[in-house]
Amino acid sequence: MFEGFSLETVEVADGPIRVRVGGSGPPILLLHGHPRTHTTWHAVAANLHTRHTIVCPDLPGFGASFKPPDRPDHANSSKRAKARALVELMDRLGHDTFGVAGHDRGSYVAFRMAMDYPERVRKLAVLDGVPILEALDRCRADFAQRWWHWFFYAQPEKPERAIGADPLAWYGGSPEAMGEENFADFVRAICDPPTIHTMIEDYRAGLSVDPQHDREDLAQDRRIRCPLLAIWSERDDLPGLYGDVVAVWKNWADDVRGASIPSGHHMAEEAPAELARLLDCFFHDSEGMEARR
Repeated sequence: MFEGFSLETVEVADGPIRVRVGGSGPPILLLHGHPRTHTTWHAVAANLHTRHTIVCPDLPGFGASFKPPDRPDHANSSKRAKARALVELMDRLGHDTFGVAGHDRGSYVAFRMAMDYPERVRKLAVLDGVPILEALDRCRADFAQRWWHWFFYAQPEKPERAIGADPLAWYGGSPEAMGEENFADFVRAICDPPTIHTMIEDYRAGLSVDPQHDREDLAQDRRIRCPLLAIWSERDDLPGLYGDVVAVWKNWADDVRGASIPSGHHMAEEAPAELARLLDCFFHDSEGMEARR
């Protein structure tokens, strides 16, 4: 796993970030989702590193990266705070500009990074995600039924107690589906009580400070300036909930294209070769990619 990559701990102002770095060429920052760690990208990274420098961190609050201290408004776990820390990580690694791809909760951090640091982000790929404000403003019974965990995780204390009682039963996963090393790293993370708490704080921020930041963007007519690629899993629920995913993202960016992938939600593990092909095509030459504008 990650042959030829280095595993580093990089100190930023908020604390240490565990990160895997390898390859050569223009840098791409890959941001995982809940409840994974950076190792979810191992097969994708293996397909991308010959033409790109790949940077795979554990998100703040996840895996072995720093755990943001609690605040009543959850701002330390906001996507803005995490984007700031990861831009600082890229500074420390010597990358002035870069592409970023984020999956699931990582897609919200990637989106916030492109919004707050437009001079740094060359291209943005969002995987199985729409802006948090879009999800909440479009919330209907079908969303609440499928994504009930958003609202459960926002409650105090009870989510941590429920997950901590049997983390693997709560989340699922197996070495056969995920790969032995990736699965082992995942299990270490989900069985660590402080990590469970800060992963859940990410959701509490998602129902408080994060949508407020999105509303401020709309009020100030701020939009994503760089090219944006939206990728969704064909066996997940994004089109069922939002219809035309590209149209949703055009509320936030002008240069938007989209593509689906034959996969369930954890596309980096279920369809790594196809995902890597789409990302390589987009980040290497967006004009030639086979996707719908």
